[in-house]
Amino acid sequence: MLRWIFLPIHVHGDPPMPATTILDMPPSEQDQMLATLRRSRYGYVLALHVLLLCAAGHNPTEIAAFLFCSRSSVYRIVRAYRNGTLGFRHDDQGRLVAPLRTTVLMPWLKRALLALLKARPQRYGWCRTRWSCAALAETLKLKHGLDISAETIRRWLHELGWVWRRAHLVAKDDDPQRIERLGLIRFHHDHLGKRERLVFADELDIHLLPKVGAQWMPQGSRREVMTPGKNEKHYLAGALETSTGELHYTLGDRKNNGLFRDLLDILDHTYPASRIDRMYVVVDNYIIHKAKAVNQWLEQHPRFELLWLPTYCPKANPIERAFGDVHDKCTRNHQRKRLRALVHDVEHHLKTNGPWKYKMSRLYDEPDVLAEVERLVAQQQLQAAA
Repeated sequence: MLRWIFLPIHVHGDPPMPATTILDMPPSEQDQMLATLRRSRYGYVLALHVLLLCAAGHNPTEIAAFLFCSRSSVYRIVRAYRNGTLGFRHDDQGRLVAPLRTTVLMPWLKRALLALLKARPQRYGWCRTRWSCAALAETLKLKHGLDISAETIRRWLHELGWVWRRAHLVAKDDDPQRIERLGLIRFHHDHLGKRERLVFADELDIHLLPKVGAQWMPQGSRREVMTPGKNEKHYLAGALETSTGELHYTLGDRKNNGLFRDLLDILDHTYPASRIDRMYVVVDNYIIHKAKAVNQWLEQHPRFELLWLPTYCPKANPIERAFGDVHDKCTRNHQRKRLRALVHDVEHHLKTNGPWKYKMSRLYDEPDVLAEVERLVAQQQLQAAA
């Protein structure tokens, strides 16, 4: 076998060539380069290099060292070539055509994959509601002739910034009075007098049946959360004052208007008439807030006024974030066997962790809402002038 030795020759005008091409490169940098190489090169390009080097008489050990691949890859490519399963074909002119197979997420492939992810699987004949990596791989093969694995799809999805996570239920926010209600709440929130207060109120269900959530666990295992056998419930009614982060609450075994009236009694005691002339309580449209007994209570306490949230708009109520804290700290994946112990955990959390100074939702910063606030301000100024 002939071996060629190339000596550096300096040409006038060109920069001098280095005396040696041996690099003193840190192993960590070499590992990074090798990882980048394996992510970027086409599978069939590696196969062509392997086959040509085999034809030139190099053994698998040399080829693996030259191409930075494993010996098993060399054997696998040679075996596929002899079996005729490499996927190479010839066009009408007899030229060799590489298989349409890649492990690289190219721009056109990125667009095709994103288009699939935005469509429903049923549109492509799948009897399923969510895309799986295997379904995406099979669909790309049918549409574009790509021969890729489900694990390659999984890696591409991570490169696109997509993750596999649980969806959450949302309701359609289409209340015809949405702007007026949000504007009124924002108006009172921003223009409270010294003897006025505004709180956001709601109810929380406390179930002995644990809410299941993610947590750290050894790979390949799954943490088990025992069910209580028979579920039990307790209820909490709370009111959050966003300016101070204080959360006032009451507990009960029934979720009815009596529970809400107990909360109003607590607010009446916490904010006495000798100190506070006006109390605004923001609530949703749940039936217990509109009960006849509640209206009678309000008539007996004229300094209290209910402000209504838009229907199906929990994001507009900052107390929902405080209640989410309760679930994260107390009810998710809990191991309590008795309801009273779980309720005690919730009370301990409310007394220990806090205050809950959550900001108002961005819904209150929408241009239409701010325009409604300006209209209310102008209306108030006209009334004052009259």
